[in-house]
Amino acid sequence: MNTLARGMIVAAPRSGSGKTVVTLGLQRAFARRGIAVAGAKCGPDYIDPAFHAAASGGPSINLDGFAMPAAMLRGLACDIASRAELVIAEGAMGLFDGARVAGRSGAAADVAHLTGWPILLVVDAEAAAQSVAAIAHGCTGFPGAPPIAGVIVNRVASDRHAAMIADGFARIDLPVFGMIRRNPALELPSRHLGLVQAGETAALEGRIDAIAGRIAAECELDAIHAAACPIIAAEPVPPALRPPGRRIAVAHDAAFAFFYPHIERWWRSAGADLHFFSPLADDAPPEQCDACWLPGGYPELHAARIAGNRRFLDGLRKFATTRPVHGECGGYMVLGRSLEDADGMQHAMAGLLPVDTSFARRRMTLGYRRATLREVTGFAAAGQSLLGHEFHYATIVRGADEGAPLADMTDAEGNPLPPAGHRAGLVTGSFFHLIA
Repeated sequence: MNTLARGMIVAAPRSGSGKTVVTLGLQRAFARRGIAVAGAKCGPDYIDPAFHAAASGGPSINLDGFAMPAAMLRGLACDIASRAELVIAEGAMGLFDGARVAGRSGAAADVAHLTGWPILLVVDAEAAAQSVAAIAHGCTGFPGAPPIAGVIVNRVASDRHAAMIADGFARIDLPVFGMIRRNPALELPSRHLGLVQAGETAALEGRIDAIAGRIAAECELDAIHAAACPIIAAEPVPPALRPPGRRIAVAHDAAFAFFYPHIERWWRSAGADLHFFSPLADDAPPEQCDACWLPGGYPELHAARIAGNRRFLDGLRKFATTRPVHGECGGYMVLGRSLEDADGMQHAMAGLLPVDTSFARRRMTLGYRRATLREVTGFAAAGQSLLGHEFHYATIVRGADEGAPLADMTDAEGNPLPPAGHRAGLVTGSFFHLIA
């Protein structure tokens, strides 16, 4: 594409309003019209971009207003906009929800200001009528609110309910682009870290087609398309991160799926070759590689299988004797000594780091993080500040105070947290997910 796509961000006053369903429906509905569609996700989320790619047939990227400096975020947004005619992005949580850091909260509202894309607000009408308009009106008047192009009202119960909602919107100057009737069959299955991954969702194409059909029938696609705005033009910004090697073995399957598209693109642009392999298929890291990266994912759901895959574990141990290995979150758990599954069964892992983790003894950990590495790694220098997040339910049951920590940590606001992760020889890992 020679020109930059117009775009908009689908956001909501709160989580659970139906942003993802509306986003996927719009992406597929516009793609059916022959429009080249791309996706984007505001904030740290590995799962939704894969759904965007399935729905649109085009690429998707994460745009994180906390972890990415403004110029970097705009550069990534412009790159995705250069490969489509229309970008339908999706917010995270509520429109204004994010870290308490002025101008860098990571909220969808901040991303809208940085890109110039307006908000398409999805409001859940469950147990409300005229008040739906009041909620939308409050979002438009909140300090720092980005432009809101219009509203889609979700989970409308009946014609009478729709008339009551319309009565509320008649009192404010905000267009309604659609009212979607309540239909539990259109909901997507979820589990502890969000939606079930796109590759694991049964009959995904049929589900997205059904959602798109409902969106096309109940929303004004022409008006939505016309409301999209051009992006603020920007040049790409080279990342300060370096690839951990020239030939990187990257675990990739249902247990190791959390690998950001922008990280992959940054590494490739720096000249690295990525070689994907599947621990669940009992693949060892490819011998021709000079570094190994174990992303996060769902190893807790596949612990017994991983523990029995001797070729993978033995190959990983052999690889780690001469070349660096890093694990993020789920990858960190697999590098440890053992992993306890939801049923309380312990499974031996690689034993390369002195840590034992449990999914049976759950505690949710969620939030942005700043990490400062204590020693140099293949992907960052000692003392370099790395920005990312944690989101997991697993806990460390033994080993938190053993061995050498990987990094010193703070939360988004700079409040100190305990040191994170472990380093043992050429092996490193932590629950921290790197963004930028």
